[in-house]
Amino acid sequence: MIKKGQKVKILIGSDKNKTGTVLRVLPRENKVLVEGINLKKKHIKSKTNDKKGEVVEVATPIHISNVAEVK
Repeated sequence: MIKKGQKVKILIGSDKNKTGTVLRVLPRENKVLVEGINLKKKHIKSKTNDKKGEVVEVATPIHISNVAEVK
């Protein structure tokens, strides 16, 4: 069972064989949020005229079957 704070290894995808720490477990969706893994770019619109918009990288959840705990 994967828990928050555990070190896990990614088994599939573009981040294959990378390791990271579990930040959050989403049991209803069978997903986990891993630090520095599965990053997506999100474009943020400016809220005022004097501030510019920006692009931020956001970690997105990965299915729990695609990770394995590292011992």
